[in-house]
Amino acid sequence: VIMTGGLGPTKDDLTKQTLARYFGTNMVFREDVWAHIVKLFESFGRKPVERNKFQAEVPENCEVLFNHKGTAPGMLFRHNGRRIVSLPGVPYEMKGIIKNELLPLLQDEIDYQIKHKTLFVVGVPESVLADQIEPYEGDFSENIKLAYLPKPGLVRLRLTARGKRADDLHSDLEAAAKVLKEAVGDPLMDGSNSAIEKYLGEVLTQKGLTVGTAESCTGGGIGATLVSVSGSSAYFEGSIVAYSYDIKETLLGVDHKTIVEKGAVSEEVVRQMSEGARAKLKVDFAVAVSGIAGPDGGTPDKPVGTSWIAIAGPTRTITEKFVFGKVRERNIQKTIFAALNLLLKEVEDYG
Repeated sequence: VIMTGGLGPTKDDLTKQTLARYFGTNMVFREDVWAHIVKLFESFGRKPVERNKFQAEVPENCEVLFNHKGTAPGMLFRHNGRRIVSLPGVPYEMKGIIKNELLPLLQDEIDYQIKHKTLFVVGVPESVLADQIEPYEGDFSENIKLAYLPKPGLVRLRLTARGKRADDLHSDLEAAAKVLKEAVGDPLMDGSNSAIEKYLGEVLTQKGLTVGTAESCTGGGIGATLVSVSGSSAYFEGSIVAYSYDIKETLLGVDHKTIVEKGAVSEEVVRQMSEGARAKLKVDFAVAVSGIAGPDGGTPDKPVGTSWIAIAGPTRTITEKFVFGKVRERNIQKTIFAALNLLLKEVEDYG
């Protein structure tokens, strides 16, 4: 049993006292916990106040799980063959204790393991994927479960394997991934359990390649997604947000006549945007997008949700048209993921 919250220094934080009463034990002041709190405050250039001493008081029968990101320790109780865990309610503190304290302890005690493998598909609705995959699910090992994790423009497919420590779960997961590949085909991408932007960054880093963006309808969202990954400075050079015709022409070298004749949301314009960005930013790959996010601006030929995406690379420039939906925020997010997916495919195929 894992519970969270109520471990702070204020009067309404009653979890520790409640657990002490439940287990029929006393509250005790732990010098090692207090020393840990003092050291944590010192690392912030501060001193703890008297009230913080309450956080060094814990039920006598608990095992302390030290919190390296905050002042409230976690606690592990063993009772009638069961484990009861109390953790801080602050999410990043709770996750830190689980990762650094609780899981290593449990892994030493329990002959059980869980492993995951995550793949993803961009631009295919969850319902369509389910129809494609369902006939093949009988080919999975009995210890494999599949979860669909959708977000605008992208569906992650998470395979989970459970077994004893001696079991070769990696082979089971790889076999299940092959089944998914057979069911879905080329749209299935191996995310190596990472978000697409992180996996793309890993591939760019491995190949020593650089990337930049030229963005209209996404307003810098592709660049922001790329730089959300730690270490992205190794491969990301910059973005040009070219929302107006003038910026497309002056910064990216898009031909004025092309914009007038074909429209800003067109294959010809987005191709020139990507090639102009690649030259301007001096990168190996440049991704460019131009679209009608909505809710206004659509026409019969170019309805709301239309997006053109181009990837300019060392050997070629590719373009692809997408028509998403009518909700502005979702169209922007779908365009970002579609662009990252196209870029990833081009980077993986290069070299």
